Amino acid sequence: MSRKSAREYAYKLVFEFIFDKDASTPTKSEIFKDPNLTQLDADYISAVYEGVQAHYDDIIETIKRNATNFKIERIFKPDLAALVLAICEMQYIDDIPLNVSISEAVELVKMYSTDKSYQFVNGVLAGVYKELNK
Repeated sequence: MSRKSAREYAYKLVFEFIFDKDASTPTKSEIFKDPNLTQLDADYISAVYEGVQAHYDDIIETIKRNATNFKIERIFKPDLAALVLAICEMQYIDDIPLNVSISEAVELVKMYSTDKSYQFVNGVLAGVYKELNK
C-alpha cells in the first residue's frame, strides 16, 4: 500500500471523528483489517488518528487563526477533515515535509469535496506553513 492510500484511510477516520468523537469507530476496525495494509501504513494511520484525538482542540484553534472570515462551523466537513489531517501532520508528525502535507490535503479535497475547496484548503494551510516557519 502507498502512503497516499494510507493517508486516504486516515482522512476517512478524521472525517468520521469530526462527527463522532468516539475513538473506536467501525471504520477504524475495518481499515485495520485490510490485508494490503503494511505495518508502516498502520503505524502512520494510528499516529495521525491518535494525534488528532489528542490535539483536536489545538488543531481547530490553528484553523480558526488561519481561516480568516470563516467560522469553523461553516467549513465544509470534507475540507475540515483535510485541514485537521494536514495540520496534525504538520505540527505533530516530524517525518513528513510540510509541503507534502499541504499537497496531499489539496489532493484529498479535489477527490472528496467541491471544485473550489482546494483553493480554500491551500490558503489556510499556507497560513499554517508561515506560522510554523517563523
